[in-house]
Parts: sequence; C-alpha cells; structure tokens
Amino acid sequence: MGEVRKTFGLAGVTAGSTALCMVGKEGAGLAYRGYNIADLVEHSNFEEVAYLLLHGKMPTRAELDAYIAKLKSLRRLPDELKTVLEMIPQDAHPMDVQRTGVSFLGNIEAEGDFSNQADTADRLFASLPSMLLYWHRFHTDGVRIDTATDDDSVAGHFLHMLHDKPSSELHRKCLDTTLILYAEHEFNASTFTGRVITGTLSDMHSAVTGAIGALRGPLHGGANEAAMELIQQFPTAEKATAGVLSMLGRKELIMGFGHRVYTTSDPRNAVNKKMSRTLAEENGDMTLYEVSEAVENVMWDEKKLFANADFFAASVYHFIGIPTYLFTPIFVCSRITGWAAHVMEQRANNKLIRPAADYIGPGLQTYVSIDER
Repeated sequence: MGEVRKTFGLAGVTAGSTALCMVGKEGAGLAYRGYNIADLVEHSNFEEVAYLLLHGKMPTRAELDAYIAKLKSLRRLPDELKTVLEMIPQDAHPMDVQRTGVSFLGNIEAEGDFSNQADTADRLFASLPSMLLYWHRFHTDGVRIDTATDDDSVAGHFLHMLHDKPSSELHRKCLDTTLILYAEHEFNASTFTGRVITGTLSDMHSAVTGAIGALRGPLHGGANEAAMELIQQFPTAEKATAGVLSMLGRKELIMGFGHRVYTTSDPRNAVNKKMSRTLAEENGDMTLYEVSEAVENVMWDEKKLFANADFFAASVYHFIGIPTYLFTPIFVCSRITGWAAHVMEQRANNKLIRPAADYIGPGLQTYVSIDER
C-alpha cells in the first residue's frame, strides 16, 4: 500500500518526453518550444504561437499571413454540423457541445491515413470557436450566425460571433493573451488522455474528443468558472476576506489556487492579474478586481496557496462580456493547438501507452460452485 500512495495520480512519474513545452523548470517557469511565455505574451500573438506549436518553428511574416488566411477559410461549418448543434439542448454543458461537435466532424470530414494531419489540426483549430458560438447564439438569441467573420485573429473572431460586432482592441488583445497562456501545458490530464488515444493509432478527432472529456471534469477544467461564482458572492474586499476565512474554517474547497506542477507561483497568473486590473479600470469599477485580490491574499496568508492561471482569468473574461458558462470552452479553443501538436508528436515516435498497476486485491482464491456457497 505504501508504494501505491507514492505514485497516486502518477504525481512525479515521467510518462514520456516532449519537445513542446517546459513547465516548472528553474528559471524558465513556462516555455513553448524554448520560448518563454512572458516573451510570447509581450511580443507575439496567438496565431503565431499556434504556428510555433504545430510547425515547430516561428513563422516568417509571409508564413504567418498565409496561415491566418488559411484559418479564416476554415471557420465555416458544414450544414450537417449546424443541424447537430441546433439539436443539442440549450441546457447542455457547452463542453459536451464541443465534444459532440468534434466527434461529428470526424464522421463527415474523416482524417484518413494521417497524411493530412496538419490540415485536420487547422480545421479543428479554426472551427471550434464556430461550433461553440453557433450553438450558443442559436439557443440564446434564436439566430443562425455566419461563422465566417473576416477577423484576422481567433480572439477577434470569437468576440465578433459572441457580441455580433467587432470587439475593441483592448478586449481582443486580452482574450488573445489568455489563449496564448492556455495553449499548451505538457502532460496534463487532457493532453495525456489525447496521447494515450493517439498511441493506439486512433484518429485526431478521437484524441481531441477524449481530451475534451478529460478537461470537462472539475478537477482539471472549470476552475475559472468556480472562481467567478466565488468572487461574485462578495460586494466588497472586506466581506471577501471574512467570507473566505469562514469557508476555510469549514474546510471548503476554494478553486483556482495551487497547482500540481508549480510550487511557488503560476507564471501565467501575473499576466491575467494585470489584465484584470486594466479591464476593471476601463470599466470604472474596481470592486471585482479588489475582491479577487482579497481572496488571493487570504489564500496565500492562510494556506500558502497561490492563484493559478484560472483565478484572475475569470474576471478578465467577465469584463469582456463572456458568459461564465463559456469560460472553460475557451480553454478548448486555445488548447486544441497543444493537443494537436501532441498528437503529431506522439505519432512521430509512437509506442502504445500501457502502464502497469500495483495489484492490491485479494490473493488467489478457490472457486466454490454457487450451490455450495
């Protein structure tokens, strides 16, 4: 039993190798293919980061322009998929909508023999926001939106479909930044799920469908939604401090804090916190930001738990007008780049992923016929 506890949840167990992402290394924090996340956030954009992850190098200007044009051409949804999205109930979980959308697309646009895997990845990357917002707008507003907007960025495309008009540059940039921050994170639960499926030589749609299923679970995805529900409870920072202290006294779980890999801080949190403050100032009301900061301070002072990427992302998304129930699906619209890159990396040197298990059941027993029991 002692050995089983040491490896519970595979914590600390190396399950493979990757050239895509470095997480939690001393002096690096988080880096995609060797590029520090802080540099990417400051100087890059999400499309460039997606190209880096999927193609293994930074694009030239001509390559990036061509890539953006390709993605724009892949945003429109097949009529059959629109019909399926309209049939999904309004009260369905939006992660289930994306899971179903990807799975159905795999039926009508099958990947085939993997020779076009890059095109399959780009199609999923371009169309996942379209699937989500087509379903959302159909059931919320009763409209069938045109998902082929002319916005050059995924962030602009997402906000245009959501609000039925082009977004402000500040709002587009803030969403673009969170997409960069969420794009890749090594062998997390959803990515590992996708690699396990890929290891069986299954198709990319199956791997991504499984990854979405893993992210749907509240222990992996959904912390930003839970954080939003928490901070909206408190009208002031003072009441937030008292309220969270009370919750801790009752041993209630506070989502959005700590991380399985990082030990002292999440390098993505400072970026999201800065954006949250900027958006609060633009909004002319600092209450939500101050409540968030009060919760962050209590969790550090009382439990030495730091805010992770999800905590301040909640108020960022709220300030740019995104409904709370769409927070985690945005994660999918970003992480599809990392998932697809992992699928291709797994295929390049594939071995079936089949770990061993420590058996803890009874020893061999003698079978007794049912009439003698």
